[in-house]
Amino acid sequence: MIGAFRDKKVLIVGDVMVDAYIIGKTDRLSPEAPVPVVNIERLENRLGGAANVALNVTALNAQPLLCSVIGMDKEGDDYLRIMLEKGLDTSGIVRSAGRKTTTKTRILGNHHQLLRLDNEVTHDLSPEENKLLIDAFKKHISNCDVVVLEDYNKGVLNENNIPELISIARSLDKPVTVDPKLKNFLAYKGVTLFKPNLKEIKEGLKSDKNLKEKSNLKEAVNELHKALGNEMTMVTLSEDGVMITNHKDFEFIPAHFRNISDVSGAGDTVISVASLCIACGFDMHLTAELSNLAGGLVCEETGVVPINIEKLDKESQYLKKESH
Repeated sequence: MIGAFRDKKVLIVGDVMVDAYIIGKTDRLSPEAPVPVVNIERLENRLGGAANVALNVTALNAQPLLCSVIGMDKEGDDYLRIMLEKGLDTSGIVRSAGRKTTTKTRILGNHHQLLRLDNEVTHDLSPEENKLLIDAFKKHISNCDVVVLEDYNKGVLNENNIPELISIARSLDKPVTVDPKLKNFLAYKGVTLFKPNLKEIKEGLKSDKNLKEKSNLKEAVNELHKALGNEMTMVTLSEDGVMITNHKDFEFIPAHFRNISDVSGAGDTVISVASLCIACGFDMHLTAELSNLAGGLVCEETGVVPINIEKLDKESQYLKKESH
């Protein structure tokens, strides 16, 4: 099954960022304020946001292409340098003097996150920036097997370009998957797969019901389907696994027992695997099973990291035996 991912082409559009880490040890409080003093041991810069989806796609032996907008700043230089180091194609990246390159800096002491600093802008792209993004998208759309819209509420995806991106993709019969955030939650009409988490669907629909109850969740998903007309919905339920539906049948896939270290980036892994499953024509049960398994595996790692294909392959064989 995982071998079928090889050489599939995934066009990813959305907010990219640099995930920066300041890592060290702490054993005392500062005399200047009641805060820990971190003795820095190393600095790390990683690709985050939609770029982490690209890393997951690469880890699964498929081919990603990113379309996004970053700033004309040092952080943007760093971002492109890391892309090249990771072997990622930069031809879909637009640079604009009107934006910052989003950078999230996490300070870790004794393996615990103490503080996060965000350097970013979150306003929507300008009309000119939207046009440049759409132009980059059009250059690559005919060559892909699936489109992923990865929204982090930073303005790259917005109410002006989302309908056009979906329309272009669907006119060429390209499946479209969405990892949404609140701001544009109901803008993604007519997509193949819509993948919110429990918090996002609750906030996006302004629901006051307990969506951990299956009947309430089904009701909410049906309401969402009426608004979006999407083909499938997959809701990640944290420790309760995932729910997937084609709006006729509902399946609840339980989580696997994990030694959870860090949930950061798990949603990126889930949408990456789900999108490749759709590109391969897998059914919704297998799509949910593999995506749920992959999301759990990355939670055992510290920081935002892509899926390890060897671990996924090993545990998916176990799933296959279980299913028989």
